[in-house]
Amino acid sequence: MGAQELIAHLREHANPANVAGMARYGINPKGTLGVSIPLIRGLARKAGRDHALAAELWDSGIHEARILATLIDDPALITSRQMDRWARQFDSWDVCDQACQNLFRYSPLAFDKAAEWAGAKQEFARRAGFALMAGLVVKAKTAPDARFEAFLPLIREASTDERNFVRKAVNWALRSIGKRNTGLRWKAIAAAEAIREIDSRSARWIAADALRELRRQPQGSR
Repeated sequence: MGAQELIAHLREHANPANVAGMARYGINPKGTLGVSIPLIRGLARKAGRDHALAAELWDSGIHEARILATLIDDPALITSRQMDRWARQFDSWDVCDQACQNLFRYSPLAFDKAAEWAGAKQEFARRAGFALMAGLVVKAKTAPDARFEAFLPLIREASTDERNFVRKAVNWALRSIGKRNTGLRWKAIAAAEAIREIDSRSARWIAADALRELRRQPQGSR
């Protein structure tokens, strides 16, 4: 299936009512068709892995086509330049998160990009840094704890960012790291306690929410 055929199929299933509902959850309605994720995943299975096709779909600018691109691209073929370009072009939290969870976290560049994007100025590019951290907690099963501990100062630094989609991702990353194992749990709790002392509404919210969850974790959780 080519890009135009896939896009035509997406357009056939456009649902303006869904677009309105998505907008209420903070999803950018621009270029959005309102196609369901299960249908997009079905198209991805039919298309298979295809790096060139993913690039065509992404460049269409259509919301659902970009999500489809994250599902069919090959993580072994994506480059640093491509990852940076896509991150700069994120215009909605769901496309950002889909790219990080479906594709970017499987790249050998993932840890470096998470750290790099954590300092980005653009809202969704910065969100991507922390969404990627959260994704790596699950995916990078053999990575040493030190790689995740290195993210904690970046989390603290970004905790004062008042932008909603950034602070939620910062919180997500902190909670995820703390749930990886007992050692990281205590490191994350210590980081959250330090963040709580920062004179920032965003930092206080991030810390309180993370501490509420991490202090509930069983002592021997892995």
